[in-house]
Amino acid sequence: MFDRAEALALLQLGDSAFPAGGFAFSWGTEGLAADGMVSDRDDLDCVIADHLAQRWASMDRILLRRAWRASDVAAITAVDRLAEATTPSAEMREGSRRAGRALLGVWVKLAGPLSVSYRACVSADARLGHLAVVQAIAGRDAGLGLDAAELVSGWTLITGLVSAAVRLGLIGHIDSQRSLARARALLADLLTETPNDDAMPSSFTPFIDIAVSRGPLRHVRMFTT
Repeated sequence: MFDRAEALALLQLGDSAFPAGGFAFSWGTEGLAADGMVSDRDDLDCVIADHLAQRWASMDRILLRRAWRASDVAAITAVDRLAEATTPSAEMREGSRRAGRALLGVWVKLAGPLSVSYRACVSADARLGHLAVVQAIAGRDAGLGLDAAELVSGWTLITGLVSAAVRLGLIGHIDSQRSLARARALLADLLTETPNDDAMPSSFTPFIDIAVSRGPLRHVRMFTT
């Protein structure tokens, strides 16, 4: 049955106006554009597809599901450490932690009980607070089901990439809607397959990782990643 309450929660949490700091991250889009590898909507759609299929579905989603199933804060911490260990790029690790900590901060202010409990762990260890793990925590605090939490995770990645492209002047607002529609279909397709509970997180997005890693060498940039 259609759950109106959960649908409304999805609209709220997946809205770009939700104050989680996502506007600060382009996840490689800025660097790829600077290197001449992204210049139009077709290029952007390829980047989004790589992010979704080669990183989000095989890594972030796996970590989110593990954190969702974690029985206590100690178990969540173990998933967070796995996220740190399986992210080879230092810049991607830092970006993931910064994005995750920003989202956690919002939910601490909203008095999410699990978020409040987990903040002490994150405050004590600079390696904790990865985005996918915090998305699971936020989803649980928001009263979402796992399927809904996965939707929010994938959708906010898509909207973040498209928003970055618009702000960089790569595409306009009409093309942004075309990209969102295409990515929405891909996300829905990816979500039809359920990962095994013991699946290990992995990713293979070399061009994106290189673009993010080159960020600190650029004299001017708009985004953290």
